[in-house]
Amino acid sequence: MYPVICQWGPVAIYSYGVMLAIAVLACSYLASREAHLIGIQPQTIFDLVFWLVTSGILGARLFYILLNYHFFLDHPEEILMIQKGGLAWHGGLVAATWAGMRFVRKKGLPLTATLDLAAPYVALGEAIGRVGCFLNGCCYGREVVWGIYFPVHHAHLHPTQLYAMVGLVVFFFILKRYRRVATLGGDVFVFYLFGASLLRFIIEFFRADHDILVAGLSVFQWVCLGIILVAMYVHLRLKSRARASA
Repeated sequence: MYPVICQWGPVAIYSYGVMLAIAVLACSYLASREAHLIGIQPQTIFDLVFWLVTSGILGARLFYILLNYHFFLDHPEEILMIQKGGLAWHGGLVAATWAGMRFVRKKGLPLTATLDLAAPYVALGEAIGRVGCFLNGCCYGREVVWGIYFPVHHAHLHPTQLYAMVGLVVFFFILKRYRRVATLGGDVFVFYLFGASLLRFIIEFFRADHDILVAGLSVFQWVCLGIILVAMYVHLRLKSRARASA
């Protein structure tokens, strides 16, 4: 793959970082164009994205370090080297959601409307980020004869990064469509949690960079199951409240 796009002496441009930057800029711009739909200023979207990205990267990196603490105890110099990959989506999701809700409440923004506006672009940003994973060679799949050859692993592997990218792009359009017809505030974001977790749960069966935890499932699959159950519960609660207020 191409983990380094170009290099001038000690200065290197990493494909992983470039794709993260493209994801942030593209999704911030697209979301800001729709800010008027929920009565907020476009600049507010950029401020929100800053906190989402910052907290998301920190949370994703921290979760990854905790899951691989033996390695980082032996190689502490690697802790800050996110250009090599090593961001766990679940940690980023929790941290970004927490930071986003605090920002929304502090600014007095409509909570459910803001979450629903952001949901499709979170999926799109993830999709772009998975291209960075593919170029970097991280988040790799199991060995398979017909797979893509990854020089860094010296093997033909399932391109799980591309599976995720395609799935998330499709999910982006589904979320955009659902946002136009959804009648429950916050349900688009809940659907994102459900769909993104289900997609990750399925793709985990083809990945080779995680150990099995219990019952044939990885730690990430168990976390995904937890998020799916929470999303289903919140969806039912939203429907119940809507009926009660009708």
